[in-house]
Amino acid sequence: MSLLLTTINDISYYQFDINNQDEFKQISQLISKHLSEPYSIYVYWYFLNNWPQYCYTVKKQNSEIIIGVIISKLEPHREVRMRGYIGMLVIDPQYRKMGIARNLVKLTIEHMKIDGVDEMMLETEVINQGALNLYESFGFLRTKRLYRYYLNTHDAYRLILPLSERSHKRIAFLPPIV
Repeated sequence: MSLLLTTINDISYYQFDINNQDEFKQISQLISKHLSEPYSIYVYWYFLNNWPQYCYTVKKQNSEIIIGVIISKLEPHREVRMRGYIGMLVIDPQYRKMGIARNLVKLTIEHMKIDGVDEMMLETEVINQGALNLYESFGFLRTKRLYRYYLNTHDAYRLILPLSERSHKRIAFLPPIV
């Protein structure tokens, strides 16, 4: 059973349960239906199997249907920083503009801070103004334009959110993570 983290305005936020195959299926269907990039089931499994603690699902209170999900990971970056990466964020269109995506991003950042993240990173399509507005409201910075990054040939922005002193120093001047 998924761990209930919080409920806000009849919307419940859960930590993903790796043993729940129905949740895995719902997540993969939600992402396939609403993201422009086609992902293999192995991509979901890679994230969800290795970092289930950074996958959060959203359901209406007293419902088993997932209406939103964020999938992330936390790894060393060049052996000198801990970098959180938001791989996927999807909200069912009928539940958008309710603050759900904002709550999921906030939840992810908060949990990664507890685990010692130095910076957060993600990519999003340059034409996705809603996503850019959301992430930039948290302080994410556009650091690079990635030309023809997606299979649909759209460009992407790489966004980074510095969260620690280490994230403000050049990598060449940082000692390795212990």
